[in-house]
Amino acid sequence: MDQPLILDGLRVAEDIKRKVKEKVAGLKEKGIVPCLATILVGDDPSSATYVRMKGNACRKLGIESIRIHLPKETTTEELLATIHELNDRDDVHGILLQHPVPSHIDERKAFEAIHIDKDVDGVTSLGYGQSAFGFGLYPSCTPAAILSIMDYYQLPIAGKHAVVIGRSPILGKPVSQLLLNRNATVTICHSYTQNLEHHVKQADIVVAAVGKPRFVQGDWIKPGAVILDAGYNKGNIGDVDYDACVAKSGAITPVPGGVGPVTIATLVKHTVEAAERKATLQAQ
Repeated sequence: MDQPLILDGLRVAEDIKRKVKEKVAGLKEKGIVPCLATILVGDDPSSATYVRMKGNACRKLGIESIRIHLPKETTTEELLATIHELNDRDDVHGILLQHPVPSHIDERKAFEAIHIDKDVDGVTSLGYGQSAFGFGLYPSCTPAAILSIMDYYQLPIAGKHAVVIGRSPILGKPVSQLLLNRNATVTICHSYTQNLEHHVKQADIVVAAVGKPRFVQGDWIKPGAVILDAGYNKGNIGDVDYDACVAKSGAITPVPGGVGPVTIATLVKHTVEAAERKATLQAQ
């Protein structure tokens, strides 16, 4: 078998950001500065790192970044009030509520409070529904990143059998819908799936989004399969046992340097698109 293709997310992200930078320059010529507001509740170190990375990505591309850090004691009502304030701000084009929030907060209610025009991370049920129907403005960023990687490397989707391991509302479920909309045959697996190994062995495309380090084993992989590892666990470890799976794969994303950088690039891309859309609507 040929050597597997290593799907370099950093390379894909740079391509996205190059195009974003051109759009930002065009907006600034019109006096518009795209702006992403991020909300972090509590002091989870991983979440703080993610928010900082997203803010840095914005700054490097000339996008305004507003960082709101609320104490872990924040109530659902207080968080909702913050989101509503950002919804009402004309200078804010995208809102990101960093997941997870402290357990006493109704996270779903908070996500639903984000206005659809500013839901650049694709977390609302309306945004999910629109994406599932194929006309959503901003699909969930990690699922969109997975498809961007496949498109960049011209990996075929139509007619392929994709197995998605995981069914979260911001990853497993939406990526399944996006693949289905691209004419893949999709099997969704989860913690209750029996004979998981059997299902994975049938897959031309494997999306690992289960949140367990090195969960997907090498002997589960169909020779030549495309593996997209959307997991990120402590110690920079993905959901795929990379060393065991790489030899059997046709193409595979590493961790780190795979899906993660493209997810962040997709977030800033969606924010700029939101700014462009608002400018177009205001000009009408």
